[in-house]
Amino acid sequence: MDQLDRMRPLDRSDQQPLYRQVKASILEAIRDGSLAPHAKLMSERELVNFYGVSRITVRQALMELVQEGLLQSQPGKGFYVTGKHEPFELHLLKSFTSNAIAKGMTPGSRLIEAKICPAPADITRALYLPAAADVVLLKRLRTLNGTPVVIQYDWLEPGRCPGLVTLDWSTGNRSLYKELHERYGLRPMRGQTTISARCPDAEEEQLLQLEPRSAVLTLDQVAYDDENYPINVSTSIHHPQRYPLSIQQGE
Repeated sequence: MDQLDRMRPLDRSDQQPLYRQVKASILEAIRDGSLAPHAKLMSERELVNFYGVSRITVRQALMELVQEGLLQSQPGKGFYVTGKHEPFELHLLKSFTSNAIAKGMTPGSRLIEAKICPAPADITRALYLPAAADVVLLKRLRTLNGTPVVIQYDWLEPGRCPGLVTLDWSTGNRSLYKELHERYGLRPMRGQTTISARCPDAEEEQLLQLEPRSAVLTLDQVAYDDENYPINVSTSIHHPQRYPLSIQQGE
């Protein structure tokens, strides 16, 4: 079967820019295996004819996929699928679970620690609590299709989520944001994220199955409700290849 027979054509009623639709169509083919790792992509001319768009539109979609590590450009030969994971769009208000499901992947979780304990000063400040106040701490190893990708810490005010630590967090598909919304009426409406990178410690290397001399991407986040009161503080430590991140900018 020809590659183009397995590609989704554009929907002209869709309000998204055409290059994003082209990109989404190619991404879908990569995800469902229609475009296998290391396969050569059809030519730009074939893509232009198939999608009915300009060469500039196709080139913009291809260049974004190259920048995100999903395609590789080989001068004089064309574009090849790299076999790398599709980046996950950074969005504080979207949970790990819903993000994974949206991409057709199976989210999982292994509970490392769940307790109420005194919090460090930076956590109590962020949660608007007195110094050394007790907080709920959840520490989990998040997985995609059974593969470890993120170590996640969440700190919350106990009075806003009573009984949270007694829930069975060993179930593979339990979403913290879903529990907060359905059990306690807490829904994040805005947030703040700080991104950095560093060398992992021994536990992080072991849990994430990192290669020697790897780095990790860390996200420190605070989510706020509709009254600008903090719901939770989180730190997530990402495997850079298995859970890459992307940030959408502009139109």
